[in-house]
Amino acid sequence: MARSKKKHATGDACIIPGGFAVLSLQFSPDSVAQHKLFVKEHRVRIETKLHRPLDRTLFVLNIPPYCSQATVTELFSKFGNIESVELKDRPGSTPESESNLPKFFKPAEKQGFKVAYIVFKKPSSITAAKSHPQSEPLVVSTEQRPVATGLQKWIQQYRNSFIKTEKLQETVDSFMQKYDERKAEDAQRQKEEAEQQQEDEEGWVKVTRGSKNIKVCPRTEAANQKALQKEIRKKKRKELMNFYTWQHRNTQKEHIADLRKRFEEDKQKIALLRAQRKFRPY
Repeated sequence: MARSKKKHATGDACIIPGGFAVLSLQFSPDSVAQHKLFVKEHRVRIETKLHRPLDRTLFVLNIPPYCSQATVTELFSKFGNIESVELKDRPGSTPESESNLPKFFKPAEKQGFKVAYIVFKKPSSITAAKSHPQSEPLVVSTEQRPVATGLQKWIQQYRNSFIKTEKLQETVDSFMQKYDERKAEDAQRQKEEAEQQQEDEEGWVKVTRGSKNIKVCPRTEAANQKALQKEIRKKKRKELMNFYTWQHRNTQKEHIADLRKRFEEDKQKIALLRAQRKFRPY
């Protein structure tokens, strides 16, 4: 299944079942332990989005937690110019929807191994990454681009957790201003729709000839609410009968007594008719 050790020693790329090429990752130049990355050309037929071109996208598995998006960009830039890098917790055909919330209010990012979709500017970069020999590891942390880990990383995260009051207030004010603008636009749009569609007393809407781009509906939310309020007022005007349980029981008893009374009257009428028979054949 795997290639021989002799070919690994000569610098050939290592291809495993599934079409993945194995790349070695080394944290620092003097590190002894190595990490393995598995790369493959991204070819998914159902992928129709332009953000992942099928001929320029590299799919990478087993990215360690200490590799950020900037680190991944720096590591794979040796194979060619990179257009975009997308880190995700698990593989997916579509990108995750970005929230409009500021970074202060977003949940903390999950820490763990991730996958990446790297889009190069040229298709030849995919071939260069897949043919990279396993014996030449990619170095994460160097003197030019150091990567903090362990205690230094925790100290850095702790310092970054403090938010300046002025920056937070500026972000909140900007968010609330955009929210007020959206609310004002929604209110104006609802007002225009209500003016375009005036409902008469019987619930009919006069449809007028307007612009071609405006779709006139016979019923709007305001019209539905108005009709609902009218039905509620009609129900309130009606007399409320048998609200309590004992009233309902009394009504049933009176109905049964009335039926028995009618039954006795009908019995008397039948007996009277039988007594008044004049024709007796026997």
